[in-house]
Amino acid sequence: MAIRPILEAPDPRLRTISKPVEAFDDALRALIGDMFETMYDAPGIGLAAIQIGVPQRVLVIDLQEAEDAEGKPIREPRVFINPELFDPSEEHSVYNEGCLSVPDQYAEVERPAIVHARWLDDKGERHEERLEGLLATCLQHEMDHLEGILFIDHLSRLKRDMMLKKLEKARRANKAA
Repeated sequence: MAIRPILEAPDPRLRTISKPVEAFDDALRALIGDMFETMYDAPGIGLAAIQIGVPQRVLVIDLQEAEDAEGKPIREPRVFINPELFDPSEEHSVYNEGCLSVPDQYAEVERPAIVHARWLDDKGERHEERLEGLLATCLQHEMDHLEGILFIDHLSRLKRDMMLKKLEKARRANKAA
């Protein structure tokens, strides 16, 4: 496993529409391992393969909400391959979202509160589940990446442009330091 560089906006590769996974092999398992290692190192709670430059419909999520007796997050890694959403609720929820590809920028995004999802795991086995709360939001956010969409695309043009300018300013400041 290896920590891979995370693409950052406005990298045009983040706008790539990812292709379905067809081979459930060692290369896929290595990719998934790298994705988890990269996500945990960042740190984040979700990562799509395109964020590390691989245009495949693979994403990993670990909300790490629960903590052990020592206060360390309990890892519950989940892999979603070729995920699909259906039957979203009419009820919406708003979360203050961030993204590893748009570092240190956050904004409230409204999404369906409940979704039903279908996906394959790393062995190619099919799963279907009703998701709500942060997991539903995170899955929708990561699935947007598979379509070349960033969370900032859900904002007004003014807010999106302001975030991108802040990101560029921070990048320049880091280079100068």
